[in-house]
Amino acid sequence: MNFLFPSLRNSKKKEVHFEEFVLLPLRELVMYPDTVLPVFISYRGGISAIEEALRRDMRVFTACLRNLNDKETYIVGTVARLIQYIRLPDGTFRVILQGEYRGTMSIRTTNDRFSLVTVSPINSSHEIPNTMECTALIQTVQRSFSQYAELSKRINTETILAVEKTDNLERLANLICNVLNVKIGQKIELLTIADPIERLHTVLETLERENEIFDIQKTIRAKVKSRIDKSQREYVLHEQLKEINRELGKEVSESGDELSDLERSIEERHPSAEALKKVHKEIARLRKLQPLSPEAGVIRGYLECVAELPWAFMSMDSADIEEAEKMLNADHFALYKAKQRILEYIAVLKLISFTSKYESPIKGPILCFVGPPGTGKTSLGSSVARALGRQFVRISLGGVRDEAEIRGHRKTYVGALPGKIIQAIRKASTSNPVILLDEIDKLDSDFHGDPASALLEVLDPEQNINFVDHYLEIPYNLSKVLFIATANSLHGIPYPLLDRMEIIEIPGYSENEKVCIAQQFLVPKQVKENGLSEAVIRFKDETIQSIIRYWTMESGVRDLERSIAQCIRRIARNALKRGFAKEKDIATFKKIVHPHDLNALLGRKQYKRDLFFKETHIGVMNGLAWTETGGTMLPVETILLRGSGKVQVTGNIGDIMDESAHIALSFVRSVYEKYAFTVDDLEKIDIHIHVPEGAIPKDGPSAGITIAASLLSAFCQQPPHANIAMTGELTLTGRILPIGGIKEKLLAAIRNHMEKVLLPAENHDEWLELDKDIRDSLEISFVSYACEAFELLFNETIQRKLSHELRIED
Repeated sequence: MNFLFPSLRNSKKKEVHFEEFVLLPLRELVMYPDTVLPVFISYRGGISAIEEALRRDMRVFTACLRNLNDKETYIVGTVARLIQYIRLPDGTFRVILQGEYRGTMSIRTTNDRFSLVTVSPINSSHEIPNTMECTALIQTVQRSFSQYAELSKRINTETILAVEKTDNLERLANLICNVLNVKIGQKIELLTIADPIERLHTVLETLERENEIFDIQKTIRAKVKSRIDKSQREYVLHEQLKEINRELGKEVSESGDELSDLERSIEERHPSAEALKKVHKEIARLRKLQPLSPEAGVIRGYLECVAELPWAFMSMDSADIEEAEKMLNADHFALYKAKQRILEYIAVLKLISFTSKYESPIKGPILCFVGPPGTGKTSLGSSVARALGRQFVRISLGGVRDEAEIRGHRKTYVGALPGKIIQAIRKASTSNPVILLDEIDKLDSDFHGDPASALLEVLDPEQNINFVDHYLEIPYNLSKVLFIATANSLHGIPYPLLDRMEIIEIPGYSENEKVCIAQQFLVPKQVKENGLSEAVIRFKDETIQSIIRYWTMESGVRDLERSIAQCIRRIARNALKRGFAKEKDIATFKKIVHPHDLNALLGRKQYKRDLFFKETHIGVMNGLAWTETGGTMLPVETILLRGSGKVQVTGNIGDIMDESAHIALSFVRSVYEKYAFTVDDLEKIDIHIHVPEGAIPKDGPSAGITIAASLLSAFCQQPPHANIAMTGELTLTGRILPIGGIKEKLLAAIRNHMEKVLLPAENHDEWLELDKDIRDSLEISFVSYACEAFELLFNETIQRKLSHELRIED
């Protein structure tokens, strides 16, 4: 052997030689000199290294891999000798290595099977004094290691004895480092330090730190054990106390037992017989369980939920119709149909209270308020509860897609809860609250189930008398609850669910209604909320009208309220700038908002009018459409082109509207002989029908008469009369069928200064129910057939018998 290992006790420097070894990478193992390490070699690089070492001198250089997925090793390692090896049948090795000395790789040569490295030994560059300080250090390390071995309980007796007997600093450090349970990085650091004294100091620091960690862990375990022992002791004492009471002839329930109190509180709420049977069964199970068991916690939570439900408690309904009507009118303007239905319900309640043959109140109705956003549907539900004298709970259904949100989770699941309906009942603390199901048309469904189907039982007065929540597992009577649902549109509600509700339409507000709402409700509310209640702030009616026409475009009043709030905030800021900073000064502040102030308060106008042509054009007709945000103008344009008889309909329209366009074309072609067409051969003309604002989807049959009039205008090359709008579904025989959304469509016509509107004759009764200001704002013509509409839209010259025979040359 070329290398002579230096004696650690010899202070003289020895000549250092370099040796070449086979590199043996170790996975998450760090080997030290003076130790024996058994290793199982199963990876290809390690097997090749062992095979090459067997062909050489049975010695290897062991180094720990930096990463399990990497081939790079630390440059520091230990030269070791193979003192025993066994080749297994699968080609792997079991070897026992004996560490000789520490070293550092200086040169590495790698082939496709193994690596050869040149190793320089790590020698102490300092002399090791044989002093009392050195002896004290050794003894201190030995005592600290003894404490570590006692606490860890994982170190064999041979190692402990070897550490106690050695007085060699290098050997002492190697023996201790080999059994320390620390991270790989720390082990590499302990292998790298050359100075034996410095290395032993580092070992001592590591031992002390690990001993301190053991002490902290021991303290934590003792605290946890004491808590568990305390709980067990309390449980045993409670059981003993119950036995003592039984021996004394006392009822256990009189002992102040917590479960007995819970059982008594449930019985005081007078649940159904089936519910009481279930409760007694669960309490009997709970008494047999350990208090800290998971099942005991589940049962206890279940019983507490049952105890909080108002099984038989109902709030007293207000039967004063006049007072209820005053409350509804004070909270909301107009909404006559909805208010009428609530007052009818209160009247029936009052009559039934006088009739002895009825033992219980009537079942709560299932109402559904349908209308555009911002029309007061949600706040109306709160007003209904106040008028009835009941508790009010709102449940938001927008985006709910899990059936368990309605029916609850099975209580066996971790974190199980009752459904939203039972939670609302528990929150209201009465069994006859007003529950508002907000945005019921926004329900969704996925693999968790269909919540709309789960609502079928909830919203059926014949079924919800025995509604079973998955968490409760016992029937609960929901028939006394007044359910009010809100929706922007009926299209998103499944028909079976829709059939269980009484639909009450909440239409958009007219301009005059919005002015009244703003003056009576919105302006006083915003003045108070923005700190100007002591000041005099007034908006002229013309100012409110300007805000409605040019800064908001809605059926409700939500944007109107925001605009008014913005005006008042600007006024408040200006008041502070002008020195109105004290309460006395604010009381003297006055401001009347005129229309010409709006540009400074709100900025430039946001809207003008809907898209329509002020001047009449050939082939352009003004239709009316309904949207979820209110009515709007729907112009239809038609042009004729030389071609081969093709028909093209554009404007992002749906299938129903596309069918309406083809029906209108077929009807207009069928009356070719009656009108003065300027086209001799329709087969040589291409027809292009377009509905502007192509980015907005459009569908529905109510544009049928509008498309037919646009086609007739293009075929006869005659423009319609100005300022006329129309709506109605057209059949192939020319009949005009009724449509919906009359109020919203007429409001759009008023907003855009239309003078005349053509409506289907069958909508006449619905028109009579509208407010007088809407009826007086427009001239309405009711038509049953398309030919009647054409007579009102065009001059008499469009008739063939009076035609000038104008023709488009082929």
